[in-house]
Amino acid sequence: MSNLKLGVEVVSAHNLMPKDGQGSSSSFVELHFDGQKYRTTIKEKDLNPVWNEHFFFNISDPNSLPNLTLDAYVYSNIKATHSKSFLGKVRLSGTSFVHYADAVVLHYPVEKRSIFSRVKGELGLKVYLTDDPSLKSSSNPLPAMDSFLRPDPLQTQSQSQAQVQNQTQTDKKAESRHTFFTLPNQNQNQHQQQQPHFSTMMSEQPIKFSADEMKPEPPPNIVRMYSSSSSQQPAAYALKETSPFLGGGQIVGGRVIRADKPASTYDLVEQMQFLFVRVVKARELPAMDITGSLDPYVEVKVGNYKGVTRHFEKKQDPVWNEVFAFSRERMQSSVLEVLIKDKDLVKDDFVGIVRFDLNEVPTRVPPDSPLAPEWYRLESKKGDKTKGELMLAVWIGTQADEAFPDAWHSDAAMPHDASAASITHIRSKVYHAPRLWYVRVNVIEAQDLVISDKTRFPDVYVKVQIGSQDVKTRPVQSRTLSPLWNEDLLLVAAEPFEDHLILSVVDRVGPNKDEVIGRVIIPLIHVEKRADDRMIDTRWFHLEKPVAIDVDQLKKDKFSSRLHLRLCLDGGYHVLDESTHYSSDLRPTAKQLWKPSIGILELGILSAEGLHPMKTRDGKGTSDTYCVAKYGHKWIRTRTIINSLTPKYNEQYTWEVYDPATVLTVGVFDNCQIGEKGSNKDVKIGKVRIRLSTLETGRVYTHSYPLLVLHPSGVKKMGELHLAIRFSCTSLVNMMYIYSRPLLPKMHYIRPLTMGQLDHLRFHAVNIVAARLSRSEPPLRKEVVEYMTDVHSHLWSMRRSKANFFRLMTVFSGVFAVGKWFGEVCGWKNPITTVLVHVLFLMLVCFPELILPTVFLYMFLIGVWNYRYRPRYPPHMNMKISHADAVHPDELDEEFDTFPTTRSPELIRMRYDRLRSVAGRIQTVVGDVATQGERVQALLSWRDPRATTIFVIFCVVAAMVLYVTPFQVVVALAGFYQMRHPRFRHRLPSVPVNFFRRLPARTDSML
Repeated sequence: MSNLKLGVEVVSAHNLMPKDGQGSSSSFVELHFDGQKYRTTIKEKDLNPVWNEHFFFNISDPNSLPNLTLDAYVYSNIKATHSKSFLGKVRLSGTSFVHYADAVVLHYPVEKRSIFSRVKGELGLKVYLTDDPSLKSSSNPLPAMDSFLRPDPLQTQSQSQAQVQNQTQTDKKAESRHTFFTLPNQNQNQHQQQQPHFSTMMSEQPIKFSADEMKPEPPPNIVRMYSSSSSQQPAAYALKETSPFLGGGQIVGGRVIRADKPASTYDLVEQMQFLFVRVVKARELPAMDITGSLDPYVEVKVGNYKGVTRHFEKKQDPVWNEVFAFSRERMQSSVLEVLIKDKDLVKDDFVGIVRFDLNEVPTRVPPDSPLAPEWYRLESKKGDKTKGELMLAVWIGTQADEAFPDAWHSDAAMPHDASAASITHIRSKVYHAPRLWYVRVNVIEAQDLVISDKTRFPDVYVKVQIGSQDVKTRPVQSRTLSPLWNEDLLLVAAEPFEDHLILSVVDRVGPNKDEVIGRVIIPLIHVEKRADDRMIDTRWFHLEKPVAIDVDQLKKDKFSSRLHLRLCLDGGYHVLDESTHYSSDLRPTAKQLWKPSIGILELGILSAEGLHPMKTRDGKGTSDTYCVAKYGHKWIRTRTIINSLTPKYNEQYTWEVYDPATVLTVGVFDNCQIGEKGSNKDVKIGKVRIRLSTLETGRVYTHSYPLLVLHPSGVKKMGELHLAIRFSCTSLVNMMYIYSRPLLPKMHYIRPLTMGQLDHLRFHAVNIVAARLSRSEPPLRKEVVEYMTDVHSHLWSMRRSKANFFRLMTVFSGVFAVGKWFGEVCGWKNPITTVLVHVLFLMLVCFPELILPTVFLYMFLIGVWNYRYRPRYPPHMNMKISHADAVHPDELDEEFDTFPTTRSPELIRMRYDRLRSVAGRIQTVVGDVATQGERVQALLSWRDPRATTIFVIFCVVAAMVLYVTPFQVVVALAGFYQMRHPRFRHRLPSVPVNFFRRLPARTDSML
C-alpha cells in the first residue's frame, strides 16, 4: 500500500461575505478529496478568520492523482436554524499538487457554486504531497451537522491540542527531511533512469530494431527564408530540406513514409549499430609479480580501436562492470580481443586473452532483457587454456540500448588511445539547470547602532550579499543612531540553497574608508516563500560583531543593535536567465503556479557536415565536436566525436512544452579538454535557434542548418547541422488558450521590475547557472552556457544597430508602399485606378458602417490567400537580416572588443567621434519631432497672438459650417479635394502647411 498522502494546511481567509444578518459570519471550511471529508473549527463572528490547521488525506491510487480534485468549501454556521450558509469554494486539480519542499501558501479567490451565489474573499491554503510513513491520515472525519454545531468543550479542547501537536511534529519532520520525492510512476522512472537522454514516448506494441542498408538520399532542396529579394542570401548560407531514412521510415515533405519494418521508439534518428562489450569481473587470476601480487586491467580491442578499464592494485578478483561500444561502421577487423594485463612501471605483462568471432555475436533487440554475462576461460597467446576466468557479455545493438549512454564509445576515442582520463569529457549527458528564485530584501531601519566615533553622526548603508552578488542601499546620514531606509533590494538564489544571506551595516567613516558596524547571517532555507503579492511579516534581527564571516566561526555575543527587515523568496516571477527574445521557459519559480504541459518537443541530432577543422593533430586538420541543446531547465550534451569533420551523432531527446512562444537552441562546440588539463576553452562552431510557434504540430522537420558564426574578419559558415524536429500537441484547447494569457507570470505585471533590475539580475542568474553546470560530470563549461544564453547580446554593436534600423524600415515598408500608391492615385498616374478609388471612397462615405467590415474581410482574404504560400520550414539565421554581409571590419572589431575596452586611445577617439556623429543625427531627428509637437501646442497657447487669433476664428467658422453641413458631405469634399487632378494643383505648399510651419517652437529657448 502506498504511503503517499495529501497534506492540506488551512491557513486563513480574508474579506468573506457576511451572512448572519449582523454584518459578520461564523466561518469554517470543509475539505473533500477522494471520498474523504474533513472540517475545520468554527471561527465565531470573524470575516478574516485564521485557522492554521493541518489535515492529511490518504491517496489510494497515486497513478490517478492527476484526475483527482481537492474541494474546499467555506460555510457560515447559523446557530438559530442549525444550518450552514455557503460563502464560497475553491477547487484545485491534482496536477497542481507539489511536494512539501516546493509548497507555499497561496490565497485563492473563492468561486460561486451557482450563478445566483453571492460570494467574495480569498482562502489561504498550503497543499503538498508527502510520503512520510510516520504521518497518519486525519482522525477526525466529517461529523454529523448537529454534533458539529454543538461541540463538546472538552472534546474541542483535546482536538485542538492534538492538532497543535500534530502541526509541531509535522514542522519538525519537514525541517529534518532532505529528500525530494516524486510520484511513484515505476514505468516512467525506470525508463528515465535507463535512457535519460532519449525520447520517452512509450508504445503499447513491442518495438524491434533491425539493421537496414542505408539508401542514397535525394539531393536536398534549398528553401528560402523570406520571399522578398532584399533578404535573400547565397545558396551556401540557406536552409536545406532533406529526406533522410530515420527509425520510423523516410521523411518526405515533413511526413513519415513507413517502412516494412516495425516503427522504432527513436524514430527521429538513423539507426546505428554498435558492438557492446560489458566487462563485469574476473576471478582466480594468476600472480604475475615476484611479490605474488597482481594489478589487473582489461583491454578491449577491435582492429585499431581499443578501450581500457581502470586498474586495481594487488587484487586477483577485480570487479569493473564497464561497457564499451564500438561503431560497426568503423570496424576494420572481424575479431574481438579482450585482454587482461598486469599494470607495471616499465611494461605491462600479459595475463590472458579471450577472442570472439564477430560473425557469431548475437543481436539484442529491445525491449528484450539485458544479455546475461558468462564466464570465459582465459587463453594464452598461443591459444592454450590458462588460469583465470573473465565474465563478459558481448552483443550487437543500437543507440536504443540502455547501456549506450554510459558506455565508452569508439567514435569518441582516438585509435590506440589507452588513456581513460578524458572519458568523462566525451560522454553524452542530460543536465537540469537549478531552479532560481528572486530574493527580495526590504531593508526598513536599524536601531541603536554602536559607532566607534561618538563625535560624528553616522553615514550608514546596508550591504546585502549572496555568494558573489552584492547590492547596497543608499547611504543615510542620520542625526540619530536609528537610520531609516525602507528600500527594496533583489538578488538571485538557486536551489539547493548553499549560500547564506549576509547583511552588513556599514558606516562611511571617510573617503574610501568604510567601517562595518554589524552583520547578520540568515540561511536562505529559513526565508519564507511566497507565490503572490501578499504582505510578509517583518522581523527584527540582532546585529553581530563583525569578527568572522563564517557561520560556524561567528561569535555568539550580541549587542544592542538591531536591523528591521522584510525577507521573502518571490516564487511568482520567472527568473530570466537568458535573453528575453530567445526565452525557452516562461513559467514562474513556484511549482504550484505551473500549468499542465501542452505538448512534447522531440529533437533528433543526426549529424554535421563540412565542419571547419578547429585544431591540428598528426599534421592534419580535425575537430572533436559535440552538440548542446537547451530548452527550459533541461540541457543535453551529445557524446564527443573524435577526429571527424562529418560526425554522426544520431541521438534523440524529448522536452515537455508549456508555452509555444519559446525557443529551442542547439549549439555545436569543439572539445578542447581532450588530451589537455582543462586550460583551454571549448570553441564555438555555431548554433541554431528554432521558435516552436513557427512549427506545425505533428510534422517532422528534417533540415540541414548552416552554422553561421560572426568572427572579427566577418561572417563564416563553419559547416551544416542536420536536425530532425517534431512538435506534438497533447491538448489543442490548452494551446489555443495559452495565446490569450500574458507572456510572463502575473507578478511581472502586478509588481513589475525595471529594465535595470532585470539586466542586473539576468547577469547574476547566468553566472549561477554556469557555475552549477560546470560542476557536473562532464562539465558544461562557462563559455558554452554564455554562448547558448546570448549573455552579451545587450552590448553595443554598430552592426546590430543598423540591422535593427533596417528591420524597422522593413516593418514600415508596407505603410510607405501604401503612401506611394495613394500619391500615384492623387497624381492621376493611372486614371482608371483613380476613378475606381473615387467610386469606392464615395461608397464608404455614403455607407460608413461598411468600413470596418470591409477592412476585416480584406484581411481575411489576404490571410486565406497567403495560406498557400505559408512557410513549410522553421526560420534560421539570415546573414542579410543580421547585416553581417556588408559590415565594416572596424565595426566588427568594435563589436568583439571587451568591456571595458582594451583598444588604443587613437582608435577609441575615432570610434567616439563616429558615435557622436551618429548620435548627432539622431538628436536632430528627435528635435524635429519635438518641434512639430510644440507647434501643435502653440496653436492655442497665444505664443504667437496673430496665429492663435487666426486659428480661433477658423475654429468658430468651422464649427458653424460643420453644424449645418452633413458630416458625410464634408468628408466627401475633403477626399475629392485631396485627390483632385494635377491640373488644379500648385507646386507651392498649401495654405495650412504654410500656416503650421510659421508657428513658434521652443527651439529659441535652447542654449
